[in-house]
Amino acid sequence: MPAYKLTYFNARGRAEPIRLLFAAAGIKYEDVRIEGADWPALKPKTPMGHLPILEVDGATLCESTAIARFVAKRAGMVGKDDLEEAKADMIVDGVKEVFRKLLTMFFEKDESKKEELKKDVFEKTLPECLRSFGKLANPSGYFVGDSLSWADVEFYNLMEMVRPSFPGDLLKDNANLAKVIANVGGNPAIAKWIKERPESAF
Repeated sequence: MPAYKLTYFNARGRAEPIRLLFAAAGIKYEDVRIEGADWPALKPKTPMGHLPILEVDGATLCESTAIARFVAKRAGMVGKDDLEEAKADMIVDGVKEVFRKLLTMFFEKDESKKEELKKDVFEKTLPECLRSFGKLANPSGYFVGDSLSWADVEFYNLMEMVRPSFPGDLLKDNANLAKVIANVGGNPAIAKWIKERPESAF
């Protein structure tokens, strides 16, 4: 069996979808979490100067989406054929666009500008993306086929990030997406990970 070593900061951030996929698949890995003070010494040793990185089979992979796709493939969670795989990729790419806007909002230091960004996300970005994703999810609560894929996991992780900043039931008018969340959150291995994972600010 290959040894997997995932390195990221002591946070959920860009690494959490990868951890969720490892959990769902029951794949053991080393969850290495570094503090900010350790980053300057590690940065030059990474392939592209950022985290997360995944070390496996003598290779070091970077870019969170590429790592997540790699883990999803090994877990059999990318779709059952080329078309399903492309559909899953499409959802993940859409999720990442929203994710980037959220990160910009979270890390904005100017409070007035941060409020403007938050307003834009709440009034425009989220409603638009949820409408689009709602049309793409199946009534059974999956984006691809009839079983859990990395597209479902990525969307679940996005909503986990969104909810603390935008309280209320964002999915009250979208039964398909609510079912996606229920399917992912109800996965026993994922539920166990969420219950036991280390506490982090983000």
